[in-house]
Amino acid sequence: MTESFSLAYVPGVTPGKWVRIWAERLPRTPLHLIQVTPAEAEAKVRDREADAALLRLPIDRTGLHAIPLYTETTVVVVPKDHFTAAAEEVSIQDLAGEVLLHPLDDTLDWPRPPGELAAHRPATTADAIELVAAGVGLLVVPQSLARLHHRRDLTYRPLTDAPESPVALSWLEEETTDLMEQFIGIVRGRTVNSTRGRQPEPSPVKRKKPQQQRTGGAPKPKRGKPRRRS
Repeated sequence: MTESFSLAYVPGVTPGKWVRIWAERLPRTPLHLIQVTPAEAEAKVRDREADAALLRLPIDRTGLHAIPLYTETTVVVVPKDHFTAAAEEVSIQDLAGEVLLHPLDDTLDWPRPPGELAAHRPATTADAIELVAAGVGLLVVPQSLARLHHRRDLTYRPLTDAPESPVALSWLEEETTDLMEQFIGIVRGRTVNSTRGRQPEPSPVKRKKPQQQRTGGAPKPKRGKPRRRS
C-alpha cells in the first residue's frame, strides 16, 4: 500500500508553496489536500481524517499540537462608495453606528464585532460578502478572506485595533510521524539536510540507453600530427 499524507486547510490559507516543496523532496509520497470549513478543521485531525490541518487560532489544544505560522491583518469589507474607502486604515471607533455582519463561521477571537450587529447572522463569510454588496452592512474578516471573496463593487481597509488572525499547523500529539516531521520542516523553512525524520526520497533516475557499438570493418585509426618537412 502506497504511503501518503493528507492535509486539511481552511479558506484563505494557501498551501501551494509547501505542497510544491513536498513534491520535490518526497516525490513517491502523495500529499492529498482537503479543503474544509473553519468549524471542520479541528475535527478532521481529531477523527484522523487528515494527518494535519492548516487552521486559524484559537482552537481547543487538548491533545493537539499547534505551531503558529503567521498572523494575518484584519480588515473591514465595505462598498466602494462607503466613506471608509477614502481612508488608508480604519479604527473600531470609526465603525461606531455602522451595521456589522457576524457570520457563523467567523474565527476572530473577540466577544462581538464592533458597531451594531445585524439581526440575522449569515451562515458563511461568502454569504456575508453578498450582504455587504447589497448594502445590508459591513464585514470584518482576515485579509486573505477579503481577497478570496473579492468583488469589483467592494473594497477593504485594515482595521488597526481589531484582533488579528493567527494561522497554525495542527496535528495529534501522539502522532508525530516521520512524514509529519517532514511537513513541519517544510513549513518552518528547514533545508533538506536539516529536516528531521527520514531522509528525503531520491527522485526517479532515468537510465541512459547504452551506446550502440560500431559493427563491421576495422577500427578507425587515430590521426596523428602531420610531420614537418625538413
